[in-house]
Amino acid sequence: MENRTYRRTAYVNLTIIAVNFIYFGYLEVIGSTESSMFMIAHGAMFVPLVLQGEYWRLLTAVFMHFGIGHIINNMIVLYVLGDNLERALGSFKYLIFYLVCGIGANAASMLFEIQTDAAAVSAGASGAVFGVVGGLIYAVAVNRGRLEDLSTRQLVIMAALSLYFGFTSAGVNNVAHVAGLALGIVMGILLYRRPRRIYD
Repeated sequence: MENRTYRRTAYVNLTIIAVNFIYFGYLEVIGSTESSMFMIAHGAMFVPLVLQGEYWRLLTAVFMHFGIGHIINNMIVLYVLGDNLERALGSFKYLIFYLVCGIGANAASMLFEIQTDAAAVSAGASGAVFGVVGGLIYAVAVNRGRLEDLSTRQLVIMAALSLYFGFTSAGVNNVAHVAGLALGIVMGILLYRRPRRIYD
């Protein structure tokens, strides 16, 4: 098994985590991240406003969280798994991957809300984080069930449990979770290439 000491530092993943915490801290200083109206005013996704042309909310909402528990949960998973995917894809591809999954999950959530006439305020990195899980499931699968210290079984169990807790809890954007996971698998197929083995 590869020694983590000699692995490249995942600078993009660490930067994403830092940006999340910095913006969260800023919002907490000037107001409350548990106030829906405050979050709307500072970039959370709210379908009526997106439909009026504020499409940037699909991006800004990815870096916003409702309360300390919300951001801690997401960032722990991202810290544990994101570095593996960044090393597998490369830093630039990983950044594109993360943003596409986050924005795409929010777009899917928006379309669902339009169809169901819902008007929820949405924020969080969960769609992108589920995308990371999906991308790793693909990358691990094409590497015969293991990548660094991750296995297909570990990732599938984590994804299944996360989805289960989401569907059995109130106030969780499950559409974004499922969409992020699916997008992650698709983006993994598009962006990940298994390293060639060199034999003497």
